[in-house]
Amino acid sequence: MRRALGAVLMAVVTVLPATPARAADVLVFAAASLKDALDEQARRFEAASGNKVTVSYGASSALAKQIDNGAPADLFISADLAWMDHVDQRKLLAAGTRVNLLRNALVLIAPASSKASLPIGPNFALAAALGREKLAMANPDSVPAGKYGKRALEYLGVWASVERQVARADNVRAALALVSRGEAPLGVVYATDAFADRGVRIVDTFPPASHPQIIYPAAVLASSKAPAARPFLAYLRSEPARAVWEKFGFGGAL
Repeated sequence: MRRALGAVLMAVVTVLPATPARAADVLVFAAASLKDALDEQARRFEAASGNKVTVSYGASSALAKQIDNGAPADLFISADLAWMDHVDQRKLLAAGTRVNLLRNALVLIAPASSKASLPIGPNFALAAALGREKLAMANPDSVPAGKYGKRALEYLGVWASVERQVARADNVRAALALVSRGEAPLGVVYATDAFADRGVRIVDTFPPASHPQIIYPAAVLASSKAPAARPFLAYLRSEPARAVWEKFGFGGAL
């Protein structure tokens, strides 16, 4: 494993120009759900290449709109295809760099101390389990995790019964925090988010058929002048990087 990682990173380093590292060689706009895994990937790449990676995390919708408005990012990693399409349709991606990087699953969570048992299925008793309390979700009108969650709840026939009780968070990590802090008894997040926070536990996993496949596309932006942007994307697709993704619960989308 160590030899494989070294070989990949050495290959990456050899394609970088022999110039002093700038204050921020690669600026990545990335979905909030990637934070723990991508932070580790960036550290590994930096250690091997000497190039600095700075990551700005947020909802894919907000990041795509910032790119649309001229934000100087080098690489965009979205939590769904739609927001990458949004950027692509405006011809803001570097030709030939778009790839499907990762996949994820959707889960129902509760605080770690909760004893809630709620198997997910058609017309499951989500409203009864909530009572008068809130269901934490990323904003279902725009944020990928929220959109996936809404689609799943509609498919299962329970959205109408809980829509008014949804606590609409700015991104999926904010929704996760509401449950982790005990401010909401239940929430809908990605499996990798639940894996990253010991303050929550997974109640059940949504059936894959209940929502579109959760795919994270990535691409270099056409405006990027960072010579390390393409090598960093190549590293994120390498076998050593895949081992890190899997450690944090992500699956490969290729």
